[in-house]
Amino acid sequence: MPQAPWAASAVEARAVASLLPYAGNARTHSDEQVAQIAASILEFGFVAPVLVDERGEVIAGHGRLLAAQSLGLATVPTIVRAGLTEAQKAAYRLADNRIALNAGWDEALLATEVAKLQEMGGIDLALTGFGAEEIDRLLAGLEAVATEPGNGAVASPTVATGNPPDEGVGEGEAAEDP
Repeated sequence: MPQAPWAASAVEARAVASLLPYAGNARTHSDEQVAQIAASILEFGFVAPVLVDERGEVIAGHGRLLAAQSLGLATVPTIVRAGLTEAQKAAYRLADNRIALNAGWDEALLATEVAKLQEMGGIDLALTGFGAEEIDRLLAGLEAVATEPGNGAVASPTVATGNPPDEGVGEGEAAEDP
């Protein structure tokens, strides 16, 4: 019998010290990526709770937990997913990390969104998780499409430069993966 799609009853604040990272977690989190997640938490809030089992062992959200620790947070939002077998928890840990990697990007739409975000200003483009070189490549590709003969598209002056504004991603700054 299929399980209900929403198996948690509530988001609960739990002490960071009470949570148990899964010792066999195969997903790695570099210091740079933890810093990116921490920056995302500071900018947007803690919008994705840590998924734990009945004992407080982390099923999903190890990176968010590490970021919370790096920020010195005493509590984090959690969702308790009770009733999973050990095999289901192990499979979900892998699926949660892998399935997102199976997605792709519509490069044209991505470039348009990055350009739009850059034009809006007021936000560090590093918070998107894309590095300066990736952003420059996306914006340069948008410029090339906009200037092709007969295209009719017109790039804005900000986009046409291919360079992020001063408040954007700088050379050597870390990108963020929330």
